This record gives sequence, structure tokens and C-alpha cells, in this order.
Amino acid sequence: MHRFVFATFNRGKVREVAGILSGLGVQILSPADLGVAALAEETGDTFLDNAVLKAAGVFHATGLPTFADDSGLEVAALGGAPGIRSARYAGGDGHDDAANIAKLLSVLRGIEDRRARFVCTVACLVRPGDLPRGLPEPLSPAVRLVSGHPFTPAGALLLVAEGEVVGRIIDTPRGHDGFGYDPVFWRDDVGKTFAELTADEKNGFSHRGNAFRALGEALGRVLAGDGENRG
Repeated sequence: MHRFVFATFNRGKVREVAGILSGLGVQILSPADLGVAALAEETGDTFLDNAVLKAAGVFHATGLPTFADDSGLEVAALGGAPGIRSARYAGGDGHDDAANIAKLLSVLRGIEDRRARFVCTVACLVRPGDLPRGLPEPLSPAVRLVSGHPFTPAGALLLVAEGEVVGRIIDTPRGHDGFGYDPVFWRDDVGKTFAELTADEKNGFSHRGNAFRALGEALGRVLAGDGENRG
């Protein structure tokens, strides 16, 4: 069985992604399972930078194929803000969801255009031997091989998957599930905020769910080709 490390200490996210990738016959580990105590600091300028930074540190420490994700909220009227600063939009070092939401609603006060989207970028680092020769690129509409990224470790190949979900920001938080901006991210098609959805409902079309399903599809092709090559 192939082993992959998900560079996060959030056990809930590990279980979620393990479920999405369950059909691949892979084992999903967390850094804690392998004695890794910390992730690289997110100092990049893009979601991809931060995802690769986190994945690269764990890849180097464990020697195993590794993936990591970075995600955030982009609001059209704010030129894509808060973007990569989503978790710390209100300032400070911690992730204060209530403060971030309060700042967002304050900035949007009086603005009619409330279009927004959640975006997620997943970086997956593998060795060349894990990929069959002549693998077509793109791997799928939402997954690509990226060459030359400055944070990619020597000897590794970088697969990048992306997902998004569109909605709009409402003025009053609703719901008690989820995290981050979920209480003010409204979906017209379901008539609820993300914080009012069950975990299964949210995962069915969320940005993170979309990105990891795309990665799973691509890895299915990669691992099938790897098995054929190795006989």
C-alpha cells in the first residue's frame, strides 16, 4: 500500500481527505504519526507557495510522498481580499474567526456586490519513480504538473490541484458548524451558509473537497500507471 503524508495536524482534515481518497488503496498519515512536530511557516505570496512550503518540509523530514493545502476567501468587491491573509485578516498571530468576520463585514458595509469564492490549492510532492513515463499533462482539468517552483525539493515532482466554490457574503452570521468565514458564506442554491451545512453536505461541493477529489482522480491514474510499470 502506498503511504502519503498530509501536512496538517488537524485530525479532522486527515479523516476527511482519507475518506475522499479511500478508493485509491493508499494510507494517509499525519506528520504526528511520523514524529514531525511542526510545519514550515506560511511565508509565501500565494496559496501555492504556502502549500508547497508545508508539503516540502514534511517531504524532506519523512521521505514519503506528501501533500498540503492552503485555502482562503476571495471577495470580488475587495479585489480578491482577504486572500492568503484570510486566517489573519483581523491582524495578530492567531486565527480569530469572529474577529476576521467582524472586520470583513465592516469593510463590506454599504457595498452591494457581495460575490465571493472560497479557493483551495493542494500541492503534492512525489518522487519521479512514482510517476509512469509519458504521463499526459494536464493530469485532469483541475490538476497539473508544475516545474520550476522555487520551493520544490530537489528530486521531487510537484502536482498541483485546485478547487473553488462560489457564493456571497451575508451581513449576519448564521450557523454553528464549520469554521473560518463559513457563517457568512451563503449559497443561493441550498439556501444556507456553510456553517449551516452538515460536514457531508459541505464536503460534497466545497473548495477543499473539489481540490482533493481532483487530486484523487489524478493519483488514481498515477498509481495505476506505477503499478503497470513495476509489474
